Amino acid sequence: MAAAVAAAPGALGSLHAGGARLVAACSARLCPGLRLPSSLAGRRVGPAIWAQGWVPAAGGPAPKRGYSSEMKTEDELRVRHLEEENRGIVVLGINRAYGKNALSKNLIKMLSKAVDALKSDKKVRTIIIRSEVPGIFCAGADLKERAKMSSSEVGPFVSKIRAVINDIANLPVPTIAAIDGLALGGGLELALACDIRVAASSAKMGLVETKLAIIPGGGGTQRLPRAIGMSLAKELIFSARVLDGQEAKAVGLISHVLEQNQEGDAAYRKALDLAREFLPQVKCISRCGVTSENM
Repeated sequence: MAAAVAAAPGALGSLHAGGARLVAACSARLCPGLRLPSSLAGRRVGPAIWAQGWVPAAGGPAPKRGYSSEMKTEDELRVRHLEEENRGIVVLGINRAYGKNALSKNLIKMLSKAVDALKSDKKVRTIIIRSEVPGIFCAGADLKERAKMSSSEVGPFVSKIRAVINDIANLPVPTIAAIDGLALGGGLELALACDIRVAASSAKMGLVETKLAIIPGGGGTQRLPRAIGMSLAKELIFSARVLDGQEAKAVGLISHVLEQNQEGDAAYRKALDLAREFLPQVKCISRCGVTSENM
């Protein structure tokens, strides 16, 4: 395993476009709230068509808004500073519906910019990372975009993903990942960088990279063992097993599991409750110079 961990930085960069089919298959099997329209069902469709084609299944949570592949890139990450009784809570909302919230160059750039601003903002007390796309937290790296990169571009891009995830892990205030949908590969690694994870029972989580004959390269091989223990972490990584919310809670991967609500944001609502509970204490320890980093 030690050799595998050492190889992680280069391994993530070896992903290819065929991996998009893996995410598609996982979503089709693991997200009962989403389905392909009948016009696409049973067909071999490319990643671009697939990414835009999913719609809520009968009885699934309805989307709060329409999405388009023409969405402005600046809308892919929405930073909200809450007010009134929630003052001090900042919500980072990932909003790449047409890309299943996959980590693209632009999204990583926006995350980096937001994190840099937040870590020096003395008014920030707690940060929540959530998805604004129904049924998806983050599907991992954007394999479609990766396939278009030259070999000289892949390495720096992968390093940037890892750096941003590390920056989130080192933020000086509590961070909460609200997982209301699919969190695979780099999406779960993003959640693992947070201090606390809460999820809906219908959410699906896993480090699935070994299905592509590689291993997680965004810190998952280090952070998953810290969360659930070395032996079980190896088992999940080697098997590429995907857990639902109840299973994730049972092994200690998440702190709270909630039945999903009609709006599809049960985990976010629980994260917001926790953030409100943290506010008085975080303000106090902040004045004493104690941060999330040195606790």
